[in-house]
Amino acid sequence: MSVFEIKWLGFLFVVLMLSACTSVPVATEVNYSKLVREHLYKLERWSFEGRLALTGKNDNWQANINWSHRPDDEEIKLSGPLGQGATVIKFTGDLVTIDRGDGKAQSSTRPEAFINQQLGMFVPVNSLRYWVIGLPEPSSAFVQTATGFRQAGWLIEYKQMQAVDNQSMPCKITVTNEQVKLKLVIDQWVLNVAKAI
Repeated sequence: MSVFEIKWLGFLFVVLMLSACTSVPVATEVNYSKLVREHLYKLERWSFEGRLALTGKNDNWQANINWSHRPDDEEIKLSGPLGQGATVIKFTGDLVTIDRGDGKAQSSTRPEAFINQQLGMFVPVNSLRYWVIGLPEPSSAFVQTATGFRQAGWLIEYKQMQAVDNQSMPCKITVTNEQVKLKLVIDQWVLNVAKAI
C-alpha cells in the first residue's frame, strides 16, 4: 500500500469518525406510550427548529419552522428558503399576534379561529403545543394507538423519535383529519432553555 493510499484511508477514517460523533440517535421503531412521557407535561421551556408541510383540500404549503415555548408565551416563526417571507406568530395568554414583517401586525383574542382565517385551513394550535412534544392535550379525551393517539378528531402519529438530553423527543410527526394533513420534521430540539428565534 502506497503512502498516498495510507493517507487517504486515514483521512476517510477521520471523516467517518467525525460524522459519527455529530449524528443524532434516531429510533425508527416507535412504540408510543403516554405513561412514559407524562413527566414532559412539566417541561416549562423548549424550542425546536424543523420543517413543516401543511396540506388542505384546496391548498398546501411548506415552511421552515422555529417554535419557542415558555411558561407565559410562545413564538412560532415560519419562513421560506433562506428565511424569506418570514411570519412570526406570538401567543401571550389568549392573545395571538401575527407579524408578516410588513409593519401591519394583526392581533386577536381567538387564536385558533384567527389562524384558521389567515391560513385558510384549520390548525389546532392549542393542542399542537402538546402534540409536538409527544403528549395528548390534557383537557381532552384521547385514545392511544401503537404509534401515537387519536384526539379531538385528529390522528397524531410519531413516525420517528430522537434522543435529546436523555429524553426521547419527536423527530417526524404527522397530524391528520379528513380535511388537513400536517407533517413536521424536527431537526433540533433545545429543552428547558429559552431560545431566541
